[in-house]
Amino acid sequence: MTPKIGEFEELLLLSIASLGEEAYGVPIRARLEEAGRGVSVGALYVTLERLQSKGLVSSREGEATAERGGRAKKFYKLSGEGRAALEEAEAVRSRVRGGLTLTPQATQGGVT
Repeated sequence: MTPKIGEFEELLLLSIASLGEEAYGVPIRARLEEAGRGVSVGALYVTLERLQSKGLVSSREGEATAERGGRAKKFYKLSGEGRAALEEAEAVRSRVRGGLTLTPQATQGGVT
């Protein structure tokens, strides 16, 4: 059975999937901020660890670099279970949404 994911977990999984081989903390956080979802560094890494413990992402250590004070980057990759969780989340959204169309204040309340 595919683990259920929350909204923030879904956004992290989507960010990891879209970044591909460059999915590590800094660009993941930047992707979220570009999308209008600010996040603290602590919340980001706690959630990445939770996703890893659920088996939704895997990680690998990159090379240590002088620009990072000798520390290595930790890269994340979506697992098969992670992709399945995203597909299930999208399916649930689609079923809930039904034929609903949201428009910018064109109709009463912006919902048609």
